Amino acid sequence: MSAAGRPRRRLAVIGLGMVVKPHLMSLADLAERAEVAACYTPSAERRARFAKDHPRLPLAGDLDAVLADASIEAFIILTPPNSHLDLISRCAAAGKHVLVEKPLDVSVARARQAIAAMEMAGLRLGVVLQHRFRKASLRLKALLVGGELGPLISGSAGIRWWRPPAYFAEPGRGTRARDGGGVLLTQAIHTLDLFLSLTGAVSEVGAFAGTTRLHRMETEDIVGAALRFANGAIGTLDATTASYPGFPERIEIVGEKATAVLAGGGLELFYQDGRREAVAGAQATGGGADPMAFSHEAHRAAITDFLDAIDAGRPPRVSGAAALAVHRLIEALLRSAREARTVAVAG
Repeated sequence: MSAAGRPRRRLAVIGLGMVVKPHLMSLADLAERAEVAACYTPSAERRARFAKDHPRLPLAGDLDAVLADASIEAFIILTPPNSHLDLISRCAAAGKHVLVEKPLDVSVARARQAIAAMEMAGLRLGVVLQHRFRKASLRLKALLVGGELGPLISGSAGIRWWRPPAYFAEPGRGTRARDGGGVLLTQAIHTLDLFLSLTGAVSEVGAFAGTTRLHRMETEDIVGAALRFANGAIGTLDATTASYPGFPERIEIVGEKATAVLAGGGLELFYQDGRREAVAGAQATGGGADPMAFSHEAHRAAITDFLDAIDAGRPPRVSGAAALAVHRLIEALLRSAREARTVAVAG
């Protein structure tokens, strides 16, 4: 039991690649609430490197043994997207709650299967879409819920990031088989999920997508689109990983009373009555050559919410079901670009 009277949960971390860093930093901060009981990767070479860098953390080389450990209540899954459905299904069968790195899987159909497996088992499934937990994002969400900006007139999202060609040299990176997609599903998904959580549903899209000469990859690295929201408002999307040296992602929401601009982790509000408001935030958001150049604060908040959800028996704030909205939008955008026509976004 933690000092606050809450149970201290034993967790397993599955996948020890690049993205493990903010999770381990967050779990260290949350040591009173969570204990890292096992760290697993099938790669002996990666286990050896991890042991050198993290000598105090318990390593595991047998996933079946970790799943069978009744003292471990939850898994944090940080593996490539195409492995998520299998791992989530195995966790469901073993009675483990799951927090999985985005995306849920490589397609909406597989994401739905993962959600169904956890729901049938009565377990919590959360998705790491941590931009919703930034201080500025929470402030803007509260203002929108309170009607301070008025009804939506327009919304735009711009993700002009940079990934060097060497980034896509890793086997499988940027492929449909492993990652399921390019800039939309791998990078822009964070901003798009936050965007939808603020604006509400997009009903129709008209998109163009392509791959620039800067990257040798199977999937898209640049997308431009027009959006129609469910309330009839009009918006735009601009996403790429070809914009050197990488810039903070930007969301602009125009309401009948005010305009809000989220740039990176900061927020500016411009009210028509002359008032202005600003919420400061970190500008380093992983949009440049180093994808991990950002604070772990939002990851810590996401993991905290996941632990709270287990304690309270409620869905995490970004549950599997909640994350489906951004998956459906991404599939509609890619279908629109592929078929050269406007496409309705599935409900």
